[in-house]
Amino acid sequence: MASPCIDVCRMDEATGWCLGCGMSRAEKKAWKQDKAGRPAIRAQLAARLDALARQGHRTGRAARKGG
Repeated sequence: MASPCIDVCRMDEATGWCLGCGMSRAEKKAWKQDKAGRPAIRAQLAARLDALARQGHRTGRAARKGG
């Protein structure tokens, strides 16, 4: 399973989620080490990015600095 990371890596301080992919720092580390846990991580990301967007954050590629 391909990583959802899009090399944006800007974290929302309130949630700890990446504005680019939705993963937390711990999940990014787990993604590399625990292949069996990847589907559970991926299942949460779309809802997280939607929640961040509803809070007014730019998400995905739009979250790049200056983007």
